[in-house]
Amino acid sequence: MPKHGKRYTALIGKVDRNKQYTISEAAELVKELATAKFDETVEVHFRLGIDPRKSDQNVRGTVALPHGTGRNVRVAVIAKGENVAAAEAAGADVVGSEELIERIAGGFMDFDSVVATPDMMAQVGQKLARLLGPRGLLPNPKSGTVGTDVAGMVKSLKAGRIEFRNDKTGVIHAPIGKVSFEGGNISENYQALISALEGAKPASAKGVYLRSAFLTSTMGPSIPLTLSTQAQ
Repeated sequence: MPKHGKRYTALIGKVDRNKQYTISEAAELVKELATAKFDETVEVHFRLGIDPRKSDQNVRGTVALPHGTGRNVRVAVIAKGENVAAAEAAGADVVGSEELIERIAGGFMDFDSVVATPDMMAQVGQKLARLLGPRGLLPNPKSGTVGTDVAGMVKSLKAGRIEFRNDKTGVIHAPIGKVSFEGGNISENYQALISALEGAKPASAKGVYLRSAFLTSTMGPSIPLTLSTQAQ
């Protein structure tokens, strides 16, 4: 096992491993334990009662966090015609059609999300699927990044809509704010995410769905959360 420094060991000592914290308690504690010199990201990790090997049990969706994520989301839009102006007016960071596809294929990755209109998806899929897919950046209707309302998609991403999906071990990892947030805002973002997760429960998943949850900051220790009051 890796050895932790004195600072991290001291922080771990402030977390009662025999206790499951309410989100309100954990939100205040995660702020206290974030001692880095930068504004650490607050993340939540859920272990789900699913079999990720079965396609009908994988969990994926989006949620608009009421207080955003606290970070500037750089949005690239692949569109043409009047959608270009609409995307730029909505605050997109980079907009283009075929030339942007070629630019991304050539290694340009200065963005956090990619939005595309349906008429561009054939080219996007052909030229960018292998590049963007593994990074979780390939536009997809289920993640709200393919559609005709370009302005709406850009504004939603900028405002704090995030995508969640389980990894190969059945765990969801999601950012829900910054340690500079008020504890109540972290709690409200968490509640929005957990509601979206419950709504995305696969019909074929049996037994306890939300198995465990932990709150953590970028450099801080994890804090176990109680799920006893949440629907399973």
